[in-house]
Amino acid sequence: MKNLLNKSLKPLTVFAFIVFVLSIPTYFLLVDWIWLKELDENNELIAQRIENEFNDQKITDEKLEESIAFWNEIQSVGRIEPALTPLQKDSVYTIHRQNPYLENKSIDRFRGLVTNIEINNKNFIITIETNVEESEETVVYIAVVTFFLFLILVVGFWVLNKRLSQKLWKPFKNTLQKLKSFQLNNHTKIQFSETDIIEFQELNTALDKLLQHSIATYKSQKEFTQNASHELQTPIAIIKNKLDVLLQDKSLTEKQYDTIEEINLTLSRMSRINKNLLLLAKIENRQFQDVQEFHLPEIIENSITELEDFISDKNIEINTELSENVKIKSNQTLTEILISNLLLNAVRYSESGSIVTVKSTNNKLIISNNGNQALDKSVLFDRFKKISSESKGSGLGLAIVKEICNNNGWQIDYEFENNQHHFILEF
Repeated sequence: MKNLLNKSLKPLTVFAFIVFVLSIPTYFLLVDWIWLKELDENNELIAQRIENEFNDQKITDEKLEESIAFWNEIQSVGRIEPALTPLQKDSVYTIHRQNPYLENKSIDRFRGLVTNIEINNKNFIITIETNVEESEETVVYIAVVTFFLFLILVVGFWVLNKRLSQKLWKPFKNTLQKLKSFQLNNHTKIQFSETDIIEFQELNTALDKLLQHSIATYKSQKEFTQNASHELQTPIAIIKNKLDVLLQDKSLTEKQYDTIEEINLTLSRMSRINKNLLLLAKIENRQFQDVQEFHLPEIIENSITELEDFISDKNIEINTELSENVKIKSNQTLTEILISNLLLNAVRYSESGSIVTVKSTNNKLIISNNGNQALDKSVLFDRFKKISSESKGSGLGLAIVKEICNNNGWQIDYEFENNQHHFILEF
């Protein structure tokens, strides 16, 4: 993933590079055209100057032939020849040949002009050729200068754009940072920073309305859950008591007894779910504010003792590696619930006759049990998400663990390695 600044700068840089590459042949063609045009004009001026110089001498025809012959001999890039009839049109051409003025006799490019001149009232054809290699050198110089200007432009654009973008996007980053730290269950209103950028101000206003609506909806749902759980607790208890009394009736047939027993078991499960929902609501409402310091190994040993019957029924062995004198500060009731839920989860989903390991250090608790495949970590701590389709639990145990950790600022994580499930709690 890339940030927004890099995404905007990349196409601009590519575009600038393409423009630079295309500018090289463009410069060459343009400069070459200008250069040739200037040379054509220069050749015309040279032809006129030569015509005027010969006419100004006012020499005889015999002397004129000698002067022209001498001129043709000393000029390697020009020639004057008599013409019976004048040219209808001047001829302009480009030719590549050896440069007579260079020792290495390199091949150079020349611009030529063939035109009419009149000397002593006689028609002549003059050919003028001028070296144009200087234009290529000019293009090279322009290309080098353009390249350095391009580098300065790109570097300057990157630096300026980055600084300006950081300043312009600062309100957005502040808003994003506050959204990242926002927790719905804290009911804390976000105070967005004021900004003079209209778009960001409109964004903050829209987000504020959305968050207020979300908080109100969350409060309403949580209050409903808490109130419903609380109100259901009494009728569930009454129904269960009546079922317990009914089960004592000796006049019941075996079929009636089994039916009532199934209803009683279902009602017991409903009561557990209701109590867990009520517990979650109380945790979210910060009703467990009593914090005290206690020994973690003692809490762990007590939780194992409370689950001893369940552990024995599944023929599970508990191995403990507990660091002594480990003290934590928290609500003791919530901590007992957290450890009990983790142990119960490990024992419930372990094979009969297997081993559950409990390790603790100064800042970490690891509970491990055997398993065949990894669990879905993304939904593992969600409410009503069961680890297995065969599970008889409510799907709230690990959700309660997660909520208790959030309440205390602890970190709960899950790993699967070497056919072992590891639940890692960091204090």
